[in-house]
Amino acid sequence: MTRIGLFGIGLDTYWDQFEGLLDNLKGYKEYIRNRISSYGYEVVDAGMVDNPDKAGKAGELLRSSGVEIVFLYVSTYALSSTVLPVAQTLKVPFIILNIQPVARLDYEKFNRLRDRGKMTGVWLEHCQACSVPEIANVFNRSDIKYDFVTGYLQEEETWDKISEWAEAAHVARVMRNNRMGVLGHYYGGMLDVYTDITKQSAVFGTHFELLEMCELQKYREEATEEEITNKINEFHQKFLVAPECDSAEIELAARTSVSLDKLVEIHRLGSMAYYYEGQAGNAYENIVTSVIAGNTLLTGKNIPVAGECEIKNAQAMKIMSAFGAGGSFSEFYLMDFEDDLVFLGHDGPAHFAIAEGKVRLVPLPIYHGKPGKGLSIQMSVKHGPVTLLSVVEGKDDLFLLVAEGESVSGPVLEIGNTNSRYRFSVGAREFVERWSKHGPAHHCAIGVGHIAGKIEKLGFVLNLKTIRIC
Repeated sequence: MTRIGLFGIGLDTYWDQFEGLLDNLKGYKEYIRNRISSYGYEVVDAGMVDNPDKAGKAGELLRSSGVEIVFLYVSTYALSSTVLPVAQTLKVPFIILNIQPVARLDYEKFNRLRDRGKMTGVWLEHCQACSVPEIANVFNRSDIKYDFVTGYLQEEETWDKISEWAEAAHVARVMRNNRMGVLGHYYGGMLDVYTDITKQSAVFGTHFELLEMCELQKYREEATEEEITNKINEFHQKFLVAPECDSAEIELAARTSVSLDKLVEIHRLGSMAYYYEGQAGNAYENIVTSVIAGNTLLTGKNIPVAGECEIKNAQAMKIMSAFGAGGSFSEFYLMDFEDDLVFLGHDGPAHFAIAEGKVRLVPLPIYHGKPGKGLSIQMSVKHGPVTLLSVVEGKDDLFLLVAEGESVSGPVLEIGNTNSRYRFSVGAREFVERWSKHGPAHHCAIGVGHIAGKIEKLGFVLNLKTIRIC
C-alpha cells in the first residue's frame, strides 16, 4: 500500500497561553488524516511538531516508514526551525497544506468576545497563512521540493487537490515497482521510437525484462485444450466477435493469448512492448500474427501492451492505467478540416475498458506495414473528455507531453483498427503543430477523463518536466 506522510506544525509557547487551542488544532489534523486514509492510502502521522526536538523524531519516523510524499499541515504560526529538520531528513516532495478551518471567520461573533486573550487564541486557530512565506523562504534556500494546497477544511476543491497529489505519489510508486517486458525488437527504421532503457529505469524506476520469442512459443505448445476453450469463451465475453472470423484464427489467437498470460505471470510483468518480423513463414509467424486479441485483454486488465516495441508509449500507457484512465495505443490517422477534428487510432492492442460500446474482434486480410494477416480490434474511445500523454525522449532529457480534448461521435474508419474522432480547444491544425513541435514519437497513450493536472503533479513528484498543450 502507498504510504503518505503527514505532520502538523505549531508553536509550543502558545499551548499554555491559549486554552483549547492545541486540542482544536489536533482535531483539524485528525480530520485531514482520516480524509486521506479514506482514499485508500496508509497515512504515517508524525503528530504535532512544535519544537526542533520533535522535528528530528518526526523526520526519522517518516524516513523509516518509506513515505512517497509528505503533507505538511500548517495548523497555526510555527517557526521554520520546526520544519527544516524534517525536510532535510527526507528526499520526497513536501506539499504544504495552508488550510483554514473555515472559509471566512465570523467577524461579528469574533469581535463580540471582547476578551483580547481569547480573541488572540481564536485568531491563531485561523492564521495558517502566516507561516507559509517563511517556510517557502527556507525551502527555497535549502533546495527542498515543495508545493502548496491553499483553501479551507470543508472545501471540495481543496480535497480534490490533496487527492490528486496523493494519487500522483501512488502512480510514481506504481511506475517504480513496474516490470516491463520487451519481447522481440524495435520496428526497423522507426528512429523516433528508440529509447534509452537505462534512462527510463533511472527516471521511472522501471525494471526491464528482455524476453525471447522461443519462451512464448514454448508456452503456446504447452497450452491445454481446456485453457484454449476458456480463452475463447473470454473472447466472446469481452469482445463482439464478428461472424466472419474464422474459427481456426480464433483458436490460434486463443492459444497465443494463453501463452501471453503465462509469460506475464512468470515474469510478473506490469506492462510490455513487443514487435517481431523474421523471415516469411518462420516458426514465430503464428505468434506475431495472433497477439492482438490477447494483448488487448492484457491491456484492459491494466497490463498495457504497446506494439512496434514502443517502450516509451508503454510507459505512458502504464501511467494512464495507474491513474485509472485506461491508456490505449494511438497515433495520428488523419485530419478532418471541415469538422476541425483529428483522428487517432492504431492497429494492434487496445484498452477495451474505455471503449464506446463493445469492442469488435474482426478479421484483417493484411496488417499494413507488417507481415501476415489475422484477427484485429475495431473500437472507438468512449465519447467525452480524454487526455493524451506521451513520454518524450528529447535531446537531453525525458519529459511528459500532455493534452486534453474530447472524443466525439461521428463516422470512423471501419478498417479493423482502433480509431476515434477528437476535438481540441486550440483547433485541429494548432493542436497537431504544437504537439509535434515538442518532438514526441508518433505514438501516444489516450485515456478517459481530463487528468492533465494529475499528470503535472506526477511530473513534479518524479522531477520530470511536463508540457501541456491544451
